[in-house]
Formats: sequence, structure tokens, C-alpha cells
Amino acid sequence: MLYSIIKPNTYQDSLRLMQLSTTLNGTDGANRVSIMMGTPANKKILRNSGLDTLDLEGAKPTDLVIVADVADASVGDALLAKVDEFLCRRASAAGRSRLRSARSLERAVGMLGQVDLAIVSIPGPDVAPEVHRLLDRNIHTFIFSDNVSISDEVALKRKARERGLLVMGPDCGTGRICGLPLGFANAVRDGSIGLAGASGTGLQQVMVHIDQLGGGVSHAIGLGGRDLSAEVGGITCLQALRALDADAATDVVVLIGKPPAAGVRDEVIGVADELSKPLVAILLGERGEGVEGNVHYARTLDEAARVAVELAGTRASRPVALRPEQRWIKGLYTGGTLAAEAAMLLEDSLGPTGNTAGGHEVIDLGDDVHTRGRPHPMIDPSLRAGRIAAIFDDPENAVLLLDVVLGHGADPNPAGALTPVIVDGLAKLHADGRDLAVVASVCGTDDDPQSLSAQTLILERAGVAVLPSNAAAVRHAVAILQRREASTISPPAVPEPIRRLLSTSPRIVNIGLREFAEPLLNLGAQVVHYDWRPVAGGDRKLQALIDALN
Repeated sequence: MLYSIIKPNTYQDSLRLMQLSTTLNGTDGANRVSIMMGTPANKKILRNSGLDTLDLEGAKPTDLVIVADVADASVGDALLAKVDEFLCRRASAAGRSRLRSARSLERAVGMLGQVDLAIVSIPGPDVAPEVHRLLDRNIHTFIFSDNVSISDEVALKRKARERGLLVMGPDCGTGRICGLPLGFANAVRDGSIGLAGASGTGLQQVMVHIDQLGGGVSHAIGLGGRDLSAEVGGITCLQALRALDADAATDVVVLIGKPPAAGVRDEVIGVADELSKPLVAILLGERGEGVEGNVHYARTLDEAARVAVELAGTRASRPVALRPEQRWIKGLYTGGTLAAEAAMLLEDSLGPTGNTAGGHEVIDLGDDVHTRGRPHPMIDPSLRAGRIAAIFDDPENAVLLLDVVLGHGADPNPAGALTPVIVDGLAKLHADGRDLAVVASVCGTDDDPQSLSAQTLILERAGVAVLPSNAAAVRHAVAILQRREASTISPPAVPEPIRRLLSTSPRIVNIGLREFAEPLLNLGAQVVHYDWRPVAGGDRKLQALIDALN
């Protein structure tokens, strides 16, 4: 027999419907249970599935509708008891939450005073009218919802661009603004790498890799899966690239997505090439490789993260202010093969290196010429410590490049032997209004007598940027010089609302899934949950009339 439950004015979002479905489908004696809101489309689905009951016709879009094929009426009564228990439990949990809630957009905005950003996760057909209302209030939007027509997406993004606002999405799964997670987002640490992505899990994976490599994230701007299509034209992507380039907290920009439409790709790469900051691009399926102008191409997500960290440095790296005359990288190495690798990489990027006073140079202090009558520098670090002072004294030097090799037989504290002269050298430079970058890699493990993590911490506390490998350290040294040269390029003008969004912690109204608001509240964000219901009880014609009148 068919048993139906109609709960008037009991709107449930998609997540609650799935949770309720899981609860009810385990009921003994219930062969099939269907749970939907009473919209015309949903009622048609129920009829076509053979789940048509007499009271189904009277259900409204805001009514919760449950139809089940049950063994007898007692099973239906058991389903009803479970529904009531579920709704009661949900109401109780909401009542215990510290999250403030409002039943209208006007009330939600009034509770915050000034809203900068809205997270929208409501049914796709209802998105466009709601987002138009948000844009009219000059509120940026992050649209998690899917099933939004592409014509609505284009209209919303064009309107946002005209107002100097961002529309992230639709179908935007991931974002991060000023350290606050939007949608599905991992807990990564702050840093100087800004990301723009048309792929939610792609953004997540790259951010996680960046964090694991010691880097950090400034912002992650989701674009939505169709933004790079010919129809949309990369509207949000172009806005995001320019915004991240102008953002003071961002040093490197990463673009993640599938290959754009041909004309869109030309425009996006054209803008990327003109940025004042380096851009790492991973367009999955496209075979761009190497470096072309300002764009560093990656083939995989982990490669994109690695290149971004090499360009930006780790989150422990300090900012370095170089003068125009500072142009040389000087490497003082204890490992011969590491020195050879460094010299090769420098030559690939900057031209020949040598052992002369002027120019880039890498010196292997473990070579026979330097060890006659004295221990190898891995055993006795005093030789290298004595040479560091001369690197600081030369006003044309920009970067000091070092290796630190751990293991049995090596000095018990090689980093500790180097850092006093580094700290002293930097202090003297800073007193004179100058600076110099010190970049290193540590070869070892935490099980070595000296401990990789302990040695890394000693170096970082002394102002040294420590990269995960020797090659990464060399590439970061090169990036420091290139970034100094690119600093003469003025970043593009960015609309004030977008600049403000990326420079101050936003006030957020969450519209739809309550689960997106709770993490923000726990992180100290100013957020209000708008307990959304379909306008005009879900009557599309009446909704259109209301929108026209507004």
C-alpha cells in the first residue's frame, strides 16, 4: 500500500532531505520511500514513479512530501514517528547553536550592519532572483548551487562586473577569502599564494599540497566550472587574476582549470602574461610546459603547488626588499653534487656562473682546493661561516644560497654554526637600510642526529628561507631576482569592492545549507544564517511578478 506524509510549510534543503532519506529507508516493512519538496516537477516525478496518492495534488512547493510503499498502515505510522523525531532533533540542534539566524535577507543584512559576501546553496532555479537581489545590495556571491542556466550565469556575472563585484560560481565547490573557508575547504595555513580555480577539488588538492610543502594561501577564488567556456568568456577568471595581482598579501598567482575555449584562453593567458606577479597555470589536458613569459605551466596538481612554493617561498619566508643594484646570487656549498646541481640550474635560468667577484657563482667548499690541511666543511662549518660575511658586505649581492647537510659524521649542529653570522649580517644591513635574501635547503631526516625539523627551525628563526630541496631553493633564489624585476610593473586597477573583499575579513550571510556557516562561526567570522524559503511559496509566476515589481 502507498502511505503519504505531507508536512505543510516544512522546507528542507537538499542535505536535510538526503539525511532524512537515509533515516527512513532503513525502516522495516517500507519497500520504497521517496522524500521531496512538493514542487510541480517533484510531484510529476512521484507520479511517473508510481507513487501517486490522493493528497499529493494539494502539496505546495514549501511542503515536505514523503510517499512510501509500505506493508501496512503501522509501517506508515512508524515512518511518521521517525519524521517527527528527525525534525524535532534538527530544531533542537539549531536552537543550541550560537549561529544567529534570520528569516529574511533584509533582517540578515540588518543584523550584520554591512554584508560583503553571501554563500548561496539553494535550489538552482531559485538562484538567479536571489543573487540579483544580493548584487543590487553590492554583495559579492559564492554560488555553491548547481543547475543554474548558463544564460542566468552570464547575466549575473556581467551585472557583477559592472558593479565591481565577484560572482564565484555557480557550481563553485571551494573558496577561501582572508583565511575563511567557503563551501568544501581544507584547513590550510595563511601565506602568499593566491589561487583562482574552475575546479573545486583541484583547488583543494593544490592548496593542500602547498600547505604540505611549507607554503601558505592568501586567497582561493572559485570560478565555477563554466566560467572559461565561450558562453561565459572567463568573466570571473579575469577579475580574479587582476584582483590577486593587486592584492598586497599575494606574491604568486595560480590558475587551475580545464582548457578554456580557444578565444577565452587567448584573453586569459594574455592578461596573465601582463601581471606584475608570476602565474602558475595548470589547464588539465593541455600540454603547455615550461615557462612562457610570465606564465609557468604545470602538468599536474602537485607540480603546480611545487612551482608556486618555489616562486613564493614558504610561509616562514620573510619579505626581502632588494635595491636595483643587487643582482647576484652567491652559493656557498658543502656538498659537491648539490653545488653542481645549483650551478646547472642557475646557468639554465640566468646564464653562466663562475668563481669571480662579479656575477652569479656557486662555490663547492668541499672541493680539494678548500680542504687542504683542514677538515671537510660538513665536519667543520667554520670555513663557510667565515666566508658569509663577505657576501653580506658586497652591495651588489642579492641572494646567499646554502646547503645544510645532516647525518652521522656531520657537524652536530650545522645550522647553529651558520646562524650567528647570518643574524649579525642581516642586522648590519638593516641598520644601513639594505637587505639580502638567504635561501637554503636541508638534506636530512628527522631521524638524523641533528633532526631535519630542528635544523630547519633554527635557520628560519635566523631569517633564512628553507625550501624542501636543493633544486627548489635554487629556483626560489632565481624567483626572488625575477620578482624584483617584475616589481617595476604596476598592478592593474581593481574595483574598490573587490579590493576591500580581499583586504579585510568579510561579513557573511549564508543562504541555504547551514553546514557552511557553522565552520565560519567557529573561526570567529561575522556570519548570519538566512533561513531561506522559496519566495511566494514556490509559485514561479508569482515570484516573477514580485521580481518585476522590485
